[in-house]
Amino acid sequence: MNLIWLIILSMTLGYFLFIMGPLIGGIIAFGIVVGCLFKGLFLLIDIKKKLSVLVPEAEEIAAKRVTVNYLRDRDVYLNYLKQKENNTEQ
Repeated sequence: MNLIWLIILSMTLGYFLFIMGPLIGGIIAFGIVVGCLFKGLFLLIDIKKKLSVLVPEAEEIAAKRVTVNYLRDRDVYLNYLKQKENNTEQ
């Protein structure tokens, strides 16, 4: 039912824009189209912000993985040095 009302409203708006003449009607129609494009852009930005909170970006995941690997490798190397030092003392 909403679709029917939107179609009737659009037809009425189009008729009034047609009656107003090409200059004024064109300016109003241009404003409507550009306004809809900007609204869509802002909605996309809003959706991206909400999704980035839910799903971390691949770069953040990769950075965490590199950090964990570095710390693990560093701990392994430090343990190796301690064992080597203990072996040389004995």
